[in-house]
Amino acid sequence: MKTICLYFEIHQIIHLKRYRCFDIGRDHYYYDDYENERSITDIAERSYIPSLNTLIDMAKSNNGAFKVAVSLSGVGLEQLEIYAPQVIELLHQLNDTGCCEFLCEPYSHGLSALANEECFREDVERMRVKIKQMFGKTPKVFRNSSLIYSNEIGAMVADMGFKGMLTEGAKHVLGWKSPHYLYHCAYNQNLKLLLRDFKLSDDISLRFSNSEWPEYPLFADKYIGWIADFPEEEQVINIFMELSALGISQPLSSNILEFLKALPACAKEKGITFSTPSEVISKLKSVDQVDVPYPMSWVDEERDISCWLGNVMQREAFDKLYSVAERVHLCTDRRIKQDWSYMQASNNFRFMTTKETGIWLNRGIYDGPFDAFTNYMNILGDFISRVNSLYPVDMDNEELNSLLTTIKNQGEEIVVLNKEVEKLQGKLAKLQPKEEKKAPAKKAAAPKKETAEKKPAAKKPAAKKTTKKAE
Repeated sequence: MKTICLYFEIHQIIHLKRYRCFDIGRDHYYYDDYENERSITDIAERSYIPSLNTLIDMAKSNNGAFKVAVSLSGVGLEQLEIYAPQVIELLHQLNDTGCCEFLCEPYSHGLSALANEECFREDVERMRVKIKQMFGKTPKVFRNSSLIYSNEIGAMVADMGFKGMLTEGAKHVLGWKSPHYLYHCAYNQNLKLLLRDFKLSDDISLRFSNSEWPEYPLFADKYIGWIADFPEEEQVINIFMELSALGISQPLSSNILEFLKALPACAKEKGITFSTPSEVISKLKSVDQVDVPYPMSWVDEERDISCWLGNVMQREAFDKLYSVAERVHLCTDRRIKQDWSYMQASNNFRFMTTKETGIWLNRGIYDGPFDAFTNYMNILGDFISRVNSLYPVDMDNEELNSLLTTIKNQGEEIVVLNKEVEKLQGKLAKLQPKEEKKAPAKKAAAPKKETAEKKPAAKKPAAKKTTKKAE
């Protein structure tokens, strides 16, 4: 039986303001609050709110037959909490249906997996804690920023305890293989991989409202028919996209939400189900490993990382940013930590791309890639000077590594001690009922002691008489 794994991403960057070289050292606030509020409220009204309401209705009306997965970035959540709290409420309602699985990703939606392992682990763990706090469940499946994946990244993710990971079903990686199977990491077979079917995903997110597309107009029964025609042994069809595709990339006037609503009924007629990533991992067996020696993503024709690190400017900004990763890791200043998350967002590097993809790229306030690079480097220069003021440049790597090792050892020791405390608390909880039972017996015995004490007191006169006779 075939199953559809439907996934949506929610992420919004923190827009940087126009920052001149004259501002370095004088202005430590880097963000365009007006643009942040305008963009997030616009997307929430046009996409997130109607789309989430649709998903909630689908979950309720199909009696648990419809399942969906959602991944949120930490910086995106911060924007929603400030400017669009109604979206957060809808996410809680979707969670309450029991038909949604929330995945984990880097808090910053950054590229730390390509640069610094400690930074990457810290970023992921921060998001994992955030999801647990908000929705009451610890995520078991991971998706990296823009589905970036390689063998090394997969090994790190597996080491962090995740059972599965989402990535791109890129042709240059799969070759003749189909993305409609469950695979596993080449470096750790315990990490299962769900590969995106980019054609079926892009049919909805990119081509749905294109009247020049040969398949236009696309109806739910036709779409499900394509899936039903796949060979019987191909059991999982992974359809991944940004939630903003519903309402922004594909306007609501195109009836995109009506198309989505019709999918469960059409799928049921063909004997096709919906599953969350965790359900797919638990029900299906991996058929083979996927060997990815070089990072891949879901962006552009190449499905690689060239849109972020493809030119000299991008690599210079990237290397400069992560040159202070160890120092930021040691830092306890909340403002620097927050700026660090916002500076890492992959979109900052995407604005610097010089690639010609044929698809229009919204660069925000920037006139072009060189303008984006100059503005970012001005901000980065001020940020690095603030970090260096806490940990001077003359502190060599050996000193930093020593401090990091000490912190790591202390962290491991704290974990061990916390486990020991939990064990002792458990033993104490078992002993407490026994003590409570013994307590009444002691109270009952108390009068006897008083009686025993009174008896010697009554014999005291006789003792005096004996003393007189001895005299």
